[in-house]
Amino acid sequence: MTTSNLKSSILLAKKNAMRNKDKSTLGTLRLILADIKRVEVDERIEADDNRILTILDKMLKQRRDSINQYLSADREDLANIEKIEVEVINKFLPEPLNESEIKELILDAIKKSNASSIKDMGKVMGILKPKLQGRADIGSVSKKIKEFF
Repeated sequence: MTTSNLKSSILLAKKNAMRNKDKSTLGTLRLILADIKRVEVDERIEADDNRILTILDKMLKQRRDSINQYLSADREDLANIEKIEVEVINKFLPEPLNESEIKELILDAIKKSNASSIKDMGKVMGILKPKLQGRADIGSVSKKIKEFF
């Protein structure tokens, strides 16, 4: 049983946060590790880096949604907690893609899948999702794909 590189770096960051008595970072790292463990137990797998990226991406999306809800309810205090968690999660995600790189990947996926209409969007997303995981917001990419049809 080998530990993935990403999981190892999260565990190391947890140890450092414990040494530095950084409670907010430590709490977020514990949440990340608990989510990873939950997936490993539920799916009876040892999570690899790609699966962990998927987990982190989902956590990030949840935090962004929560921030929007807290801000609309004038709960700046709770939104700030979520923002700190977003910063910690972002440390473990790969470098985000810029707009031109995303556009290039979309065009390439459309060409590879021979997509001709919006009905073929599933094929395009199937090609794109592994390449974009943790590097771009899948929802915004979906909107960009629709612009090409």
